Amino acid sequence: MTADPSESLLILVCTFNERGNLPSLFERIYQVVPSAKILVVDDNSPDGTSQWVIEHQQSHPNVSLIRRAGKLGLGTAIRDGMQFAIDHNYQWLLNLDADLSHDPSSIPALLAASANHDVVIGSRYVVGGGMQGCSWRRVFVSRCANAYARRIIGWKVRDCSSAFRLYRVSMLRTIHLNELRGTGYGFLEEVLWHLLNVGSRLEEVGILYTERRTGKSKISIKEALSTIRSIHNVARLQLKRTKLSMHEES
Repeated sequence: MTADPSESLLILVCTFNERGNLPSLFERIYQVVPSAKILVVDDNSPDGTSQWVIEHQQSHPNVSLIRRAGKLGLGTAIRDGMQFAIDHNYQWLLNLDADLSHDPSSIPALLAASANHDVVIGSRYVVGGGMQGCSWRRVFVSRCANAYARRIIGWKVRDCSSAFRLYRVSMLRTIHLNELRGTGYGFLEEVLWHLLNVGSRLEEVGILYTERRTGKSKISIKEALSTIRSIHNVARLQLKRTKLSMHEES
């Protein structure tokens, strides 16, 4: 009998000023995967996000909190969550945004695809996926980043910038997380390259992405430039690996 992946699943939620969204998000998570554990990595949100989590823990001991000193970036927050999953021997780590743009009702579909895969991406750009109510800026940045990555790196991945991902923790153990350079959204492309480089099997599952209803979007020109830099870093790693492979064959 195949083990239920939700029985050893850690759901990672990285936050900065998301107190208004967490109650609804957690309720939706509990409805679809009641046995899952949740980890919140909060960048010392001034709106009291960490305090809400601490109060919620009193009735929900399945929730953990990492409270960081300040706003250190999405990439480093995800990296800290990955290390937590490794240190606590989880089998699966699922990352999703705190702003309800990733619908927890899609979680079972990602878990179902995990049987024969190591990374499952909730994709906006495959059959069944899409974007709803999004600003032109978000659509533009997302499409450009994905097209650019496919062009520069040579990926066939349709949505390499989606943060809605399920990772097999045993594959995360095989890469050196502390050596990853991306601190913002570009971390998503960087960690994906390293996982594919060690042989991770990837699948994309269509999800509907919706624009946040409350709070302030974290997308900015600075983050877009950070993503481009990370893609270039990955491209250099890809070129170096190709040259090394050619040298070994000669």
